[in-house]
Amino acid sequence: MAIFSTLPPFDCNNVGLNDNLNQQIRECLTQAEQAFDKALSQDVNIREVVSERSLLIDLLLVQLFKLYELDKTELALFAIGGYGRGELHPHSDVDILLLSPTAIDEDLNKTISPFIANLWDIGIEPALVVRSIDECRTACQDITVATSLLEARLLVGNEALQKVPLQLLTESWSQVDFYHAKIDEAKTRYYKHNTTEYNLEPDIKNAPGGLRDIHTIGWIWKQYLRVNKLFDLVQQGFITEREFDELQMAEDFLWQIRHHLHKITGRNENKLLFDYQRTIAQNMGYQLRENDHPNANVERFMRDYYRFAMSNASLSEMLTQHYYELLIENRLPEEQRPVHKVINERFKLVGDQIAVTHNRVFAQYPNAILELFLLMGQMNIKHIRTRTLRVLAIASRSIDETFRQNPVNKQLFMDNLKEQNLLFWRLRVMKRYGVLGRYLPAFGQIIGLMQYDLFHRYSVDAHILLLVRILHRFTDDKYESAFPLVSSIYRRIERKEILVLSAIFHDIAKGRGGDHSKLGEQDAVAFCLNHGLSQADADLVGWLVKKHLLMSLTAQKKDISDPAVVADFAEQVGNVTYLNHLYALTVADMNATNPQLWNSWRATLMRQLYVQTRRILRADIDAPMNRQDMIANNRELAKNLLNDDPEFHQIEKLWEDLGDEYFLREIPADIVWQSKAIMAHEKANQQSENTPLIILREHRELALDAVQVFIYTKDQANLFAVTMSVFDRMNLDVLDARIITATRDFAVDSYVVLDRQGTLLKDVERQEDVKAQLIQAFNDPNPPSVIQKRLPRELKYFKVPTKVKFSFNEETKQHMMTLETLDQPALLARVGQVFLKYHIELHFARITTLGERAEDMFFITDQHDNALSDDVLENVKQDLIDILTVS
Repeated sequence: MAIFSTLPPFDCNNVGLNDNLNQQIRECLTQAEQAFDKALSQDVNIREVVSERSLLIDLLLVQLFKLYELDKTELALFAIGGYGRGELHPHSDVDILLLSPTAIDEDLNKTISPFIANLWDIGIEPALVVRSIDECRTACQDITVATSLLEARLLVGNEALQKVPLQLLTESWSQVDFYHAKIDEAKTRYYKHNTTEYNLEPDIKNAPGGLRDIHTIGWIWKQYLRVNKLFDLVQQGFITEREFDELQMAEDFLWQIRHHLHKITGRNENKLLFDYQRTIAQNMGYQLRENDHPNANVERFMRDYYRFAMSNASLSEMLTQHYYELLIENRLPEEQRPVHKVINERFKLVGDQIAVTHNRVFAQYPNAILELFLLMGQMNIKHIRTRTLRVLAIASRSIDETFRQNPVNKQLFMDNLKEQNLLFWRLRVMKRYGVLGRYLPAFGQIIGLMQYDLFHRYSVDAHILLLVRILHRFTDDKYESAFPLVSSIYRRIERKEILVLSAIFHDIAKGRGGDHSKLGEQDAVAFCLNHGLSQADADLVGWLVKKHLLMSLTAQKKDISDPAVVADFAEQVGNVTYLNHLYALTVADMNATNPQLWNSWRATLMRQLYVQTRRILRADIDAPMNRQDMIANNRELAKNLLNDDPEFHQIEKLWEDLGDEYFLREIPADIVWQSKAIMAHEKANQQSENTPLIILREHRELALDAVQVFIYTKDQANLFAVTMSVFDRMNLDVLDARIITATRDFAVDSYVVLDRQGTLLKDVERQEDVKAQLIQAFNDPNPPSVIQKRLPRELKYFKVPTKVKFSFNEETKQHMMTLETLDQPALLARVGQVFLKYHIELHFARITTLGERAEDMFFITDQHDNALSDDVLENVKQDLIDILTVS
């Protein structure tokens, strides 16, 4: 025990039962932990620290067992679970079993109780069970208990019981049953963590690729072979030395993280939250380098985590499958064994798995590496035999420039992308076993690369493959209702490999510095030309990579009700073919970036931009080309929707009072809905013209998660600020705001909101509460107040500087204010207060939240619809920076 061998020894038997003993033990444990910390800081291997901590606890428990005279009973003390493996971290549970050959009576309980109590007194948190053999036999029916007994290690006591835990396990669980129970357990664990290694705040113990994956390998093999350590499996030829080394390196890395997590939190914490990532990265030596951005060291740390997690998950999957094929499948009755069927001289089918015909296939036929995946797509084969995976992992290391420039391999790679069946799955296996990263070295560089924010939910490589998966969903009838327009467009695109290539390259240049879109365009064009695509196809792929953010930025950050904005977008796109490809790529990209990003509101914006742009590109003579055309077009379409309504003349008169901007901002269906509601409201409230109209409905065009709130009321200076304060109190997040003052001094405001509680459309009482609170606030002469709310935990660790910019539109005489800041409670309510302070009139707002970042757009004037002065703009900017900057 070299790390703490210099500490003063203690002898429980000499000290006796008193507080001095407990104090001495606590001091010893504290000094030991200090020694462990010092050793780690001096680059002592974490494995030695973990092992010696376990040995120290062994020593304590043995002496305490004797001190409380439990050695004079028939009891045996076992270390079980992780402690049984000799693994203890600073705040790990100390899993121990007190086993009795007979039933535990009251006298024995009295003997045991002081021992247990003293463990807590000295600072050990035991996960302790006291059982007789019969009780243990019953408990062993539970797979978790059975697994803990598999690693039982006798510390002290009745040596006749040493083999009992394993005997009970053998009695209760057959080899086959234990295997299937552990595999089912692993699947359940994976589902709890979204079946991905790439969670932003991963559980390093239980998530895919975590420590449990390594444990699962050991449990399954140990149950059959009765070995103590994974290295024993190397000696017996079941695991290769390279596989063992990869598991050891991953375990060392995860153990270091776990050590620091326990130290930072002071508890048995296994979730690598944002709260701890930066500190742990620094503790493990990830320092910022010259010219690094502020989060670069954290991203490098997490990149290594994701790579180790992917390696763990792959090895766990492969080695547990290897166990089944080697030790279970071969012992099945002949009629239950998988049928072998030859595909060609290189490959065969074994049941539903593809396999090489012999271990030298990839060495003799290097192009068989890519042929394997093409056959999987063509023959609908999802699984690969373990032996083939092993030789594939070795063979992939031989992929070099000569391999990449071989015409046969180039064609095979392109054929793989053209074959759509199981494409995501095949690319995923190619990535896991080194093929994709070596055939595309640029892809290899972004494996595990993450961005330290809440917007990008996956590492770059995982995002790219998910994008390919979502593209394929556009052809799946199950997803047609979720993507109605883009599905119909994507199905009509014949050369789907064009979009697959664009997906692969669109983010492939991230992490290099510079504009990743432009760098990716260069890579994409060079690759396409090198792989036999025409110049026109290469240009299309390159353009899609370069412009992959254009459509989402235009839809979310610009006023697409302005024909000039749409016309500019159409000019950049150029033709309908480019538009169709860009639309499909953008929708898939948004869905693959963050599941929360794609909602019905963003779908509506994208659809609106696509339809308007397509009309322009097709030279539709009816397509509105300027503001007046748009106003006239919307008005005429709304008139047609009324279908000779008997109240049309009254509605038309109302329209004269609503003003041009109303018809520019609203779509025809909403114009009709709102106009009828206003007419009905005015009839019902003829004696009280100042009564506000407030109506709610599900957002237009099949929006499943958004609510449209329409307000028609007497105009007042603080209307926006008041409305935002009420929405904030009611937990409603604003996505879009259209603030229009009619010519007769009435406000015609329309909001699209998301309800955090998800009950607004179903709960009539809550709807009435929203209306009542708005009306009460409109009538309150006092300025609206902002409720102080605590910043959510996940936002505390991100620094987003507040930026405010203004640009002026000569045609509308309005300033467009763009605001970038940390998303935070009451953000819009605070903006509303600043507008109120400077008597600013808001005409239109587009609210965009991207993870921890808010990027909002406001069209503003003074109270008289005139442009704001430079002094006012500067004051607004400074006030917003002051009020929104989070310390």
